[in-house]
Amino acid sequence: MRTDEKKLDQMEERPTDRARPPQMTRTRLWLFGGTLAVYLAIVVGVLATSWLVTFDWQVMFFRPYKQWPVIHAFLDYFVVLGQRGPTAVAVAAWLGWRCWRQRNLHPLLVLGASLLLLNITVGAAKLGMGRLGPHYATTVGANEMWLGGDIFPSGHTANAVVTWGVLAYLATTPLRRRTLSVIAALGALGVGMTTVYLGTHWVSDVLLGWAAGLLVLLAMPWLEPGVTWFEDRLMGILLRLWLRLRPDSLRGPLPAGSLAPGVSPQRLAPDGEVLVRETIGATTGSRPATRAPDGWPHHASRPYTIRSERTPVTPAGSRRPPHADRVPRTTPIGPTSARGRNTGG
Repeated sequence: MRTDEKKLDQMEERPTDRARPPQMTRTRLWLFGGTLAVYLAIVVGVLATSWLVTFDWQVMFFRPYKQWPVIHAFLDYFVVLGQRGPTAVAVAAWLGWRCWRQRNLHPLLVLGASLLLLNITVGAAKLGMGRLGPHYATTVGANEMWLGGDIFPSGHTANAVVTWGVLAYLATTPLRRRTLSVIAALGALGVGMTTVYLGTHWVSDVLLGWAAGLLVLLAMPWLEPGVTWFEDRLMGILLRLWLRLRPDSLRGPLPAGSLAPGVSPQRLAPDGEVLVRETIGATTGSRPATRAPDGWPHHASRPYTIRSERTPVTPAGSRRPPHADRVPRTTPIGPTSARGRNTGG
């Protein structure tokens, strides 16, 4: 293998902060369809007061928080990992740093889109089915549906799946994605079981919360075009606002090394006009040739002239001759001089 091919392979394998988002592959579609089938099966099982509801009541009567009271204090804090406010702030802080490093808003917008989809879907299911929790149950063995509750599916569980799963979704390498996926899955599993331990949710609530959160994560590639469109519009607004507040921020040549090879720097004239310097020809072994855009005045010494570099006005009101400060004035001598002409003796 040649040296340039080895370097290309190393660059492709090098981790980057701007990896392409996951695509809606066939495997992802199968997972989405299977998870949706599980979601519907749980809802039908609860509505039909099947063995799943019976199991809910058995766990409730078992009262895990009384069986193992030693871990109760710890789990009171652990369940916060599924609470929407604290987890959203923590993950948003991390993704905000990622946005600053990448110079784009994509991570934060993905988090916002996922939480918006989660609140819409889970909130609609909660209000639509209105199930009461174990502490407010009225009839033993009943499914407690359409009684004004809001615990089916479990919001803590679904939020833990989505909020921490977004970090895995935005991972930049396959190894990081797998590692963060395992961590997010274990965290969501622990949060769901903690709500059952504390008696705030039925087991079926937690099962449906896991399915609801996973559906949101699997559906995220469908939201990517909308996120990208919104990001482009928002970045344009922020750029125009920045240029209005800091009009001098883009004047002068860009720092060396800030542009890719083949891309030339640009400058701004004092009146805001963009002056582009185009690089043509090969750059190896010699200085690159420059060409001014069509319609501009051509000069032999510099590719363009901006207003601040024109010849200044003298106190008398007239301009000095062009290039007066660079071409010294000399008095010709010899036969062509009027004062020193050879008259022959």
